[in-house]
Amino acid sequence: MVRDTSRDKVGRVMAHLHGTLWLRPPGGGQEWTARPQDVMPVSASESLSSRVAELNRRARHGF
Repeated sequence: MVRDTSRDKVGRVMAHLHGTLWLRPPGGGQEWTARPQDVMPVSASESLSSRVAELNRRARHGF
């Protein structure tokens, strides 16, 4: 899990192709790209917090 500092979003690294990272939100969803220099690892507590927030969002909206 990393934080994309250019978008202030946390995501799981799905791929690293041609100098670009493909990230996906912790609970799944639309992937986005980020430059390696724009990401930093997140702590275990921040990773868990992001996943819980995504699950709560999905529960509220019925996804």
